[in-house]
This record gives sequence, C-alpha cells and structure tokens, in this order.
Amino acid sequence: MDEIDFELRGEHIALDALLKATGAAPSGGAAKALVAAGRVQVDGHIELRKTCKIRAGQVVTLTVALQALRIAVRAGARGD
Repeated sequence: MDEIDFELRGEHIALDALLKATGAAPSGGAAKALVAAGRVQVDGHIELRKTCKIRAGQVVTLTVALQALRIAVRAGARGD
C-alpha cells in the first residue's frame, strides 16, 4: 500500500479536491467518479459525499487500478 502525507493549508479540504491534489485522481471528474462508485473510505467508512470536508487527523483510503493508497491528512504549519 502506498502512503501519502498531505499537509492542509486551511482547516479542511473537500474530498474530491484532496484526491486530485494528491494525484490519486487525474482530474476532479475522476475524483468524483471514484467517490460515487464507493471506492473511497474516510476513517474506515465508505464515503459517498464527493465534497465532504476532510480535516487534519483523518485518513482516506482507496484502491485505484489494483493499487491501494492511504492518504494521512495532517495540519499545516501555522504562522506567517
């Protein structure tokens, strides 16, 4: 299983945007299709809401082309 650590730039990111930003999906449309097909889990539960808010501490998992991917979301650095 491949693993990606994703650092948030704000308080949350939409699930489809996360999949696109990490390269798990090549486009927003492909990301939405993965979610709609029930192939994405958030914290171990299938997530069907394409734009659900993903926050620091959550883990997103999916299987694409027989390859499992785990995305661990963490808080970004604060301050300027």
